[in-house]
Amino acid sequence: MSSDRLSPTSYAVLVLVGRGGAGPHDLVRMRRQGRIYESAAESQYYAEPKRLERLGYLRSERVAGRTHERTHYALTEKGVDALRQWMSGRPRHPTVGADPILRLLAADLVGEPAVKESLLTMREDLDDLRARLDVADDVAGTLPGREKYLRLNHRLARKVLAAYEEWLDDVERELR
Repeated sequence: MSSDRLSPTSYAVLVLVGRGGAGPHDLVRMRRQGRIYESAAESQYYAEPKRLERLGYLRSERVAGRTHERTHYALTEKGVDALRQWMSGRPRHPTVGADPILRLLAADLVGEPAVKESLLTMREDLDDLRARLDVADDVAGTLPGREKYLRLNHRLARKVLAAYEEWLDDVERELR
């Protein structure tokens, strides 16, 4: 993103950097662990902190790593102010993943059996996402400042997964 405007990914990075700070590798790890919440390409979690630093929302320092120095970002007051400003606005409406919906809408073009077979493969992803949420709940227990908020998000994510599971049951039943 070349503009100076903050995007949903910008806010995600600012929130994930949080009070304790984080490096790009930490952000990518959090993105992978929270796969159900992902909204941007992994590469953006490497590029966006640099852009936010250039704009004054983050500051960085080099810290020792296991094998070499790493970049560690921290929120600036401007970054915290941006989060406060963002919070004063209304959240975007929730969206439902477009890919599964488009696949179902293609049934009249490619046939119900192909769509059913394709969509039902999502059950593996739902299982994977549930397992990741189990791990995320364990991690939440190690973050007392954020535990309550993480667990609330995890409960919502589990409800979304349950809704998809129910929808896949409908697909399986109705596309015979």
